[in-house]
Amino acid sequence: MKNFSLIGAAGYIATRHMRAIKDTGNSLVAALDRFDSVGIIDSFFPNADFFTEPERFDRHIYKLKNSSNAIDYISICSPNYLHDAHIRLALRNGAHAICEKPLVLNPWNIDALEQVEKDYGKKINNILQLRLHQSIISLKEKVDNGPKDKIYDIDLSYLTSRGNWYFSSWKGDSAKSGGIATNIGIHFFDMLTWIFGDVKDNICHLSQDDRAAGFLELQRARVRWFLSVNYDLIPKHIKETGQRTYRSIKIEGEEIEFSGGFTDLHTKSYEAILQGNGFGLSEAKTSIDIVHKIRNSEPLGLKGYYHPFCKL
Repeated sequence: MKNFSLIGAAGYIATRHMRAIKDTGNSLVAALDRFDSVGIIDSFFPNADFFTEPERFDRHIYKLKNSSNAIDYISICSPNYLHDAHIRLALRNGAHAICEKPLVLNPWNIDALEQVEKDYGKKINNILQLRLHQSIISLKEKVDNGPKDKIYDIDLSYLTSRGNWYFSSWKGDSAKSGGIATNIGIHFFDMLTWIFGDVKDNICHLSQDDRAAGFLELQRARVRWFLSVNYDLIPKHIKETGQRTYRSIKIEGEEIEFSGGFTDLHTKSYEAILQGNGFGLSEAKTSIDIVHKIRNSEPLGLKGYYHPFCKL
């Protein structure tokens, strides 16, 4: 049994990490969050120590370092802009890191963390759960076994509604979240480059607080993408079903079904990490490069090969 700590215990995604720690037969020893509304911990690890101040949490983890309760892994579910600092905290205290995406906000942060890994002899793991989704694995196998010279035309649409709270939180601050493309799109960009190869061109057509769109030319695909947190942009037929999220990937006009199968992907991620097969810095870098360029590009507008939702 391995000992875990968790940074960001009050966030939405933290529950999946707690469940993954429990499902893999391990123990959560300590957790940190500036907010103290973390009663969800009782459903998984009621005996875990809890801290609201990072200084006291850091001290506690350090004191455990040479004991039987030494922390083996620190799971990081904090706001995006704090990931780099919290990864360093983990390795400095002798633990491996398991970090939600985006691993960091800037490509050069990846280079710096490579040295941190070497300095402390610990591994940095990134949660890239779409690579473990069976529909995505099947798609990759189909592409890998298909014609080697085929270039696929892809439309990616991901609209996931967020209320007014979103824009008042760190997620609505691009300096902290990285903006829409980073906050809700990075796992799709990782998945697409994993299947269709490296980036040849990266164009941003639209970049606003509640939506972003662009075009990616990959080695084996031409991708029009559109991302939004605005409920008003969701297709009418989806709204009529009472749903607030629209997720679609069309390849050569054919819809790829992957609406389900998400509930256990964090557990699968933890299983792979514990077996030494987690996704590390090198796997994370391509998608970090993509969103960094999107964030720092001048939007082209409705020119060229843009996603049809740009007209909404």
